[in-house]
Amino acid sequence: MTITELQNEIIRIKKEKDICILAHSYQAREILEVADFTGDSYKLSVDASKAPNKTIVMSGVRFMAETCKILSPEKKVLMPNPHAGCQMADQMGKELISEVKKQFPDYTVVAYINTTADLKTICDVCVTSSSAVEICSKIENKNILFIPDCNLGAYVAKQLPDKNFKLLSGGCPIHACVNVEDVKKAKELYPEAEVLVHPECTPEVTAMADYVGSTSGIMNYAVKSDKKEFIIGTEISIAEHLQYMCPDKSFHYLTLKLICPNMKATTLVDLYNCVNGTAGEEIILDDKTIADAKKCIDEMIRLG
Repeated sequence: MTITELQNEIIRIKKEKDICILAHSYQAREILEVADFTGDSYKLSVDASKAPNKTIVMSGVRFMAETCKILSPEKKVLMPNPHAGCQMADQMGKELISEVKKQFPDYTVVAYINTTADLKTICDVCVTSSSAVEICSKIENKNILFIPDCNLGAYVAKQLPDKNFKLLSGGCPIHACVNVEDVKKAKELYPEAEVLVHPECTPEVTAMADYVGSTSGIMNYAVKSDKKEFIIGTEISIAEHLQYMCPDKSFHYLTLKLICPNMKATTLVDLYNCVNGTAGEEIILDDKTIADAKKCIDEMIRLG
């Protein structure tokens, strides 16, 4: 089948089976085009909880599908490609953080949403890259243990000098691979372009940016800006999507190193096979994990 034929079949089947398809912004263009909702991980989880459909297909990575299940335990949540994990989410487990909590008992544990459901069960509050500064500013405790991304944690800590942050060595290896030389080279190639980067990049890189923000923040900034040229410092798919959204503007990759293999793992054929019932994996979480993990997400909603 051609891409268009596959897309038409996916749309037909999802309507027939009453399936809601979610696609993270880092997914391929042909997947976004057949999704009911697109956006960042937390937005999609909220979209899933509000959707009337009883079956949700999350085209993204595992922790996102788990978050959907936590917020919508009564729904069937499917992953088109079971191998689509997240290197950051898999870095720190419940056992490790339990030991760290013993060393810092007076610290509030703030978990980036890019963590497993199992790890969320022992955390105090969850954050997204767009809400991290606001939520951490509202935490009464001055001491914050921020996991797992030390770069995002450092960015938040810089905005909140009155707080005492404890960071661990972890984070997104894709964003973290960007260096100062990459930014300098991109600026030399495109001297008129603004540099927009994700806070998962290193402090040295974010210091060189014109704008630092979440995936949705970067996209909104570029769409609304009067500027006509941008260097995009996050997963390279975002530059492509922005080019479709704003054909009158120019978008350049900060570096070709910004490719997430897990986000690229899911294909349109995977999605077709999933909605067709011949492939994919259902996300199963026990009631206790769902209840315990939901506490830190509820606290995020309360503070956000």
